Amino acid sequence: MMRQLSQNGIIYFQFTLFPDNGRIQHAIFSRQGGVSPAPFQALNLSVSVADDKTNVFANRRQAYGLFGRDNNTAVHAHLVHGHTVARVTQAHNGHYTPHVDGLITNDPGCALTMNFADCTPILLVDPVNRAIGLGHAGWKGVVVDLPGALVRAMQHEFGTNPADLLAGIGPCIGWARYEVDEPLVSEVKAAFANWADLLQRPVGKENGRYHFDLPGANLARLQEAGVKEIELSGLCTAERTDLFFSHRAENGQTGRFGAMIVLHS
Repeated sequence: MMRQLSQNGIIYFQFTLFPDNGRIQHAIFSRQGGVSPAPFQALNLSVSVADDKTNVFANRRQAYGLFGRDNNTAVHAHLVHGHTVARVTQAHNGHYTPHVDGLITNDPGCALTMNFADCTPILLVDPVNRAIGLGHAGWKGVVVDLPGALVRAMQHEFGTNPADLLAGIGPCIGWARYEVDEPLVSEVKAAFANWADLLQRPVGKENGRYHFDLPGANLARLQEAGVKEIELSGLCTAERTDLFFSHRAENGQTGRFGAMIVLHS
């Protein structure tokens, strides 16, 4: 279970698995503490929704400021629910890396950030080669194996041994609240040998629709890629709309919460 922290009115979460030695800073930001009005209340960090951009950049200054950052001293991503991973450096600060769902870096001082509202934040730390990764994996991303692609990109670029990696699976929509239909069901069955563990019907609703275990699917993908040390958040975005934005629970009328991970020398 992640630890909950609060600073300057912002509630955020950290994985207990990650080292507390000053080399890594990270946060999964809650929706609390910002300036955006409903339905984006309050710490909406995304410009892809109908919130006023003045609010978004004020929220980013407040959230990223916990780590001495702002919009122009972090690397962003234009997310597309795929499995493309890009290696970035501080030269990419303030820019949106196009058409990727994974960012990796070994550049000291580089900060990676992405936004979410039911999809899964994946955070990776290589303490041996001093590198980090950040990924975005909803059902489409986990079917095409974004988590595995993130691990393999770090292997290729940094010589990462997957067994050395520390991984955090952040807050996302949980099994109990994630009722699903086609095409998800067929694609998950085709993509996962253990699909029967990930797609189940609630007791008493055996003739109803499947529910999909999104965090469990991301866990399986990371384990398949050779990652041993993995921490699950234990938090469902759809159940905790007091803390997180949820696209499903709020019928699409909502903001996006952010994740950030920073590599230090």
